[in-house]
Amino acid sequence: MTVIRRLDHVAIAVRNTDAALRHFRDRFGLEVPTSEVIERPNVRLTYLDCGNAAIQLVEPLDDSSPLAEFLTAHGEGFHHICFGVDDVTEGAAALSPGGTPPATIGSGRGRPSAFVTGDPPCGARIEVTQFDHEQDVDASTGMLDR
Repeated sequence: MTVIRRLDHVAIAVRNTDAALRHFRDRFGLEVPTSEVIERPNVRLTYLDCGNAAIQLVEPLDDSSPLAEFLTAHGEGFHHICFGVDDVTEGAAALSPGGTPPATIGSGRGRPSAFVTGDPPCGARIEVTQFDHEQDVDASTGMLDR
């Protein structure tokens, strides 16, 4: 039985959200429905509407954070893929090798989220977030209005 309900977002690690927005918002014409600062980890999360999923720009606000270290080692670019699930703890455990529950539960857009443990498949880190049928399906057309 699959626990994945939908693709929620693809995250891109950036050094500067404003610079990234000039590309994704201004050049691509994607709208920003929400942007927020999360204290733990200390990051700015900015979501761009892609119709049936989102692009999440992730900017570290602490130079010694794991995300800042990731940027130093790998540069800007793909960071993780996130799936919507019914239960974050169960979903992360089901997708982790050996059913290991997540070490921490975070948040974004007011929803619980967690990273899947273990070696990432094909180098792709996996996150799960709480699926919200009303927001993710009922309130979404599934495509961009142009």
